[in-house]
Amino acid sequence: MEAWSDFFLGELGAAGALAGLLVVAMSINIERILATPSLPRRAAQTLIVIGGALVISSFALFPGQPLWVFGWEVLAVGGAIGASGLVHLPRALAGLKRGEPLTWTLTPLTLVAVATLPMLVGAVFLIAGDASGLYWVATAVIFCMIAALLNGWVLLVEILR
Repeated sequence: MEAWSDFFLGELGAAGALAGLLVVAMSINIERILATPSLPRRAAQTLIVIGGALVISSFALFPGQPLWVFGWEVLAVGGAIGASGLVHLPRALAGLKRGEPLTWTLTPLTLVAVATLPMLVGAVFLIAGDASGLYWVATAVIFCMIAALLNGWVLLVEILR
């Protein structure tokens, strides 16, 4: 895992900075976010996803950690992110309004799935002792950043349209 330390250190810093910016952005538009029933869930999910990238990148930097231990940590974080998406799914589908585009509900849930699935695949490889799981986890961390950026755009800019 030593060869991956620069990558995870960079992602840790980026995820921390992005999480801080997202909290500020959400606080600027908090009234509008709270006024739209689907947006508080989207805001929470955004922070959960970027928080997952932050936590995984932190775990990856533990010195001397065996791959299988890191795999279990990734599995726990990926499971938590995935579970948070599943918890929001029934409320999101129940909150659909006639005439509202389905993409408003499916896009945030798809972003969670796209970030979570490579995390879970990578965790399984790592638990089995296969270092190729690190590529899956790195991809998942990048997808978490992309999901947070896209949701952040909606919560900061699109909400004002």
